[in-house]
Amino acid sequence: MKWENALQDYQLFLQIERGLSKNTIDSYASDLKKLTHFLEEKKIVVSPILIDPEIIQRFIYEIAKEIDPRSQARIISGLRSFFDYLVFEDYRETNPTGLIETPKIGLKLPDTLSEEEINLLISAIDLSHPQGERNRTILETMYSCGLRVSELINLKFSDLFFEEGFIRVIGKGNKQRFIPIHDSAQKFILVYIKDIRSHLIPKKEFEDTLFLNRRGNGLSRQMIFMILKELAFKTNLNKKISPHTLRHSFATHLLKNGADLIAIQQMLGHKSITTTEVYVHLDKSYLKEILDTFHPRK
Repeated sequence: MKWENALQDYQLFLQIERGLSKNTIDSYASDLKKLTHFLEEKKIVVSPILIDPEIIQRFIYEIAKEIDPRSQARIISGLRSFFDYLVFEDYRETNPTGLIETPKIGLKLPDTLSEEEINLLISAIDLSHPQGERNRTILETMYSCGLRVSELINLKFSDLFFEEGFIRVIGKGNKQRFIPIHDSAQKFILVYIKDIRSHLIPKKEFEDTLFLNRRGNGLSRQMIFMILKELAFKTNLNKKISPHTLRHSFATHLLKNGADLIAIQQMLGHKSITTTEVYVHLDKSYLKEILDTFHPRK
């Protein structure tokens, strides 16, 4: 079995059997290509079926010189998943990464913005041109609903259920969920539809897409990132932010204001409550408030 064929089969498995997104699959593939590049560079000729733990360990040792422990851990995890797949398909009897230790890394807390910083970003948007109105609506929608950037750019007219107060999104693994949407975000969306979106001529396949560029195409993840990056620069916000920062801020602010963790989990579309629990670590004062409010010895 050649590495290229094994990688293609593995990517198909991740897509069909595990229902992973294209970005996640690309990330797994990228980590595996680092290994194949190492083999080529060192002139090591070995197949995915016959590669042994010593070669994998040499590879890990090499990359450890260039990347941080968190990145090392991610690559080891990706390789372990790939070889688990080969074992599952009976190509191998054992996983060569089984005894390789993953670097110990601390808890990485997501970046967040304060409510004041979010208001500062939104107020810095230039509303004198159509893209400004669209960009304000994008930020308001992402922050109001805690959307992933992929969920935002794929949002459609048919996903808006404003009479019921919800929007429908398709999250990771093609899973559908309904998220309550605040009245103010609804207002911004309706204004955008009436004043901006109605004057655009959508390209084929984007007729139902809510947010479009000037040429009638859907927006890219990179474009949303650039919008935020430019606003951060404009407001002298000394933080590294991304579209995910608004999602993290949404969850953190809800939790801080007393929202139930399970409700936040459902809105974010987290499969496990453990993923949502990271937000508890962002503000330890929240735990003290819970103790002071609900403990019988208060």
